[in-house]
Amino acid sequence: MIRSSPFLNRWLSQVGPSIAMEALSDMLDCGALYGIDQEGRILFWSRGAEALLGYGPEQVLGQPCNQAIRGAGERPLCCIAEQGSVKGDAVELLRADGGKLRVRRSARAFFDAEGRFAGALEVLWPEAGFSPPSHAEGKVEEFHGIITRDPVLKQAFRIVRNVAETEATVLIRGETGSGKELFARAIHAESHRRDRPFLAVNCAALSPSLLESELFGHKRGAFTGAVKDHAGLFQRADGGTLFLDEVAELPLELQAKLLRVLQERDFVPVGGDRAVRVDVRIVAATHRSLRQWVKEGKFREDLMYRLRVVPIFLPPLRERRQDMSLLLWRCIDRHNARGQRKILRVEPEAMRRLLDHAWPGNVRELQNVVEYAFAVGRGEALRLEDLPPEFREASQPEPIRPDAPPREESERIREALAVAGGRIDEAARLLGMSRATFWRKRKQYGI
Repeated sequence: MIRSSPFLNRWLSQVGPSIAMEALSDMLDCGALYGIDQEGRILFWSRGAEALLGYGPEQVLGQPCNQAIRGAGERPLCCIAEQGSVKGDAVELLRADGGKLRVRRSARAFFDAEGRFAGALEVLWPEAGFSPPSHAEGKVEEFHGIITRDPVLKQAFRIVRNVAETEATVLIRGETGSGKELFARAIHAESHRRDRPFLAVNCAALSPSLLESELFGHKRGAFTGAVKDHAGLFQRADGGTLFLDEVAELPLELQAKLLRVLQERDFVPVGGDRAVRVDVRIVAATHRSLRQWVKEGKFREDLMYRLRVVPIFLPPLRERRQDMSLLLWRCIDRHNARGQRKILRVEPEAMRRLLDHAWPGNVRELQNVVEYAFAVGRGEALRLEDLPPEFREASQPEPIRPDAPPREESERIREALAVAGGRIDEAARLLGMSRATFWRKRKQYGI
């Protein structure tokens, strides 16, 4: 039995139990330390646990323990609630990447005054020969204000760095709120045009006549109200970069004019009779498939190829689950700095709902959710009650109908993940697959 001072609890309250646990876990080197509550949900997840098993804290906190601690063989892991404790038990586990890992497992259960299970602390020690993956995919990378652990987004960073050195036209594809303008600004900042103007326009926000005048300018008397010459965005961005957001919404009559600028590097202002030469780099963005828009006769094929010289695809937030904690705390830190309320921790149930959410509005929606939480909540913990109503409503994903029209398997897998809010087990169930089969097919299709 370990002897402790009667002042231990006071010391823990001064230091902070979470800080003490984190310090203890850091001393375990590559060993994993984690804690579970009375319902078997993970409350604490050390950096060693992340390195050993491959799951980040944002993937497991608030989730059932058996979601991350999964046996690789037929032998089930013992139930700590029934055993009370185990010491040095040899088990084989599955890592997040599907690999197998032999560890020694020690655990200690805790019980309340009435003998009911109240949670447990568990430690995993890898057997000799194991070294945590050292590849950069799990590391946080920041690029012009964008932070991520996601390998797909990191690949987009590399493309931006390379393409910025050229004059190639770039088309950024991503859902609303996924950061398309941030990437456009990064391309400009990395290029030799960084000291020249960066201008942006949303092609869906203006009527065709106003958009034409805004892009190409107009001459005095070109239309009622044109009392003086007006330089358009192309002329004002000369030498710099022009970002055309939601370019798929560009009216057909303006697409021909844009094509000319891309080909000839000149244009005629509205009401003008002389061409104006410009040196402007175009970065365009859309949430639509331009190929599909071309098939439907809504977009010129020749313009699509001119814009889509270098395509960059941004993954939606629901596919960047390992980034959820990073982005959440960045938003929280910004609000903490204002001093009206400070959030120091996120309760497990709130984190679980955040991870399960489909995030149709992506990072912009997350920013709004955090702002809502600061406005309506109080105290140092972000609780489930602080989240918008849709997070507090228990929602069941709608199953994918077996009689639905046949589609490519990769598309069905993406749909299942979207319907299930990124939850692997639920997505596999919706498709009638085992988790192992679902995992293998995701790897096959690069999803």
